[in-house]
Amino acid sequence: MPVSIKDQERSLTASGKEEIEEVGKAMADLEYEFDLIATSPLVRARDTASIVNKALDRKTEPEEWSELSPEGSREALYRRLAKLRPDASLLCVGHEPYLTTVISEVTQRGDGSSEGFRIVLKKGGLAKLSLTTFSPRASGELRWLLTPKQIRKMT
Repeated sequence: MPVSIKDQERSLTASGKEEIEEVGKAMADLEYEFDLIATSPLVRARDTASIVNKALDRKTEPEEWSELSPEGSREALYRRLAKLRPDASLLCVGHEPYLTTVISEVTQRGDGSSEGFRIVLKKGGLAKLSLTTFSPRASGELRWLLTPKQIRKMT
């Protein structure tokens, strides 16, 4: 479903900014490091990526990837990911339910099933995936899934 112009321009709420600042600080305290931060081109995702980027004191700016927009092509995203170094550490900032769908697809068994589990990625949450292959399809495993509340409690 296409994203409306109004939705594309929607900013983070004041409470959303505060929550992401807390998550970014917790990530910095936990010494998370990323080779790259990629963000959807939508305003609220760019704002989120910028806040986290600043909290982590990164020298490079986040990259906008159209593949992370709500109507982005997951196949194009997988092709782009396949071009990265195998050991690259990447933070993707995007939207729901798109990111949940990506996580579910990547973690499916070879027969296409996900063994009956459902992923719920909260706003401001983090998921760590280890991608193992991109052919014949993107495949990997979910290492962890954290809510913003869990992230803040870790520091």
